[in-house]
Amino acid sequence: MKLNIESRKDLIRIVEDLKADDISEIVDKRIREFESLYKKGNKEWFNELCFCLLTANSSARLGIDIQDYMKENDGFLTYDQKELSTVLKQMGHRFYEKRAEYIILARDNAADIRDKITSMENEFTAREWIVKKIKGIGYKESSHFLRNVGYKHLAILDKHILRILSNSGLIEVPKTLTRKKYYNIEQVFSSLAEEASLTPAELDLYLWYTQTGEVLK
Repeated sequence: MKLNIESRKDLIRIVEDLKADDISEIVDKRIREFESLYKKGNKEWFNELCFCLLTANSSARLGIDIQDYMKENDGFLTYDQKELSTVLKQMGHRFYEKRAEYIILARDNAADIRDKITSMENEFTAREWIVKKIKGIGYKESSHFLRNVGYKHLAILDKHILRILSNSGLIEVPKTLTRKKYYNIEQVFSSLAEEASLTPAELDLYLWYTQTGEVLK
């Protein structure tokens, strides 16, 4: 469902049309799922962190498939690096060795990640901690993780979102997305969400739908 979006006005109009459509029910359902995950424990949060580790330079659909398999075996927390690498390779992940390494390393700092994150001042502080402490996760992936466990005010600046903002004349896509540039573009995104009477978490799902025809996570 790729649409012609050439201005901020176009973008707001398309989002408003989607809010009035059946797609809004799916978006609302996803947000409720994120809110429900917020109430779960460290194991569930760590599983979601590993999902976000896997989606970097890969696909959300593949990440979901791997996560579903690992949930049945508690694999993210119990498999050794070789076992993880083997499963990721068998399921088709391109960077199976590196992602297996990152998951093993993440256990050292994040096996109790819910306890750590919920004790922090806010989601922005939490994101900085994740970027610093979890190898393989940058601002996009950490924002993705925090959105998926119930936080609503961060922007997930993946290629789809950056392209939409660029085509709408709101930003120029930077060659390198530094911390400063990420925060600057996030402010643009948050302003757009406010204009559409949505949280950044909700707006992301609507915009992702315009590019992929799906509302995943």
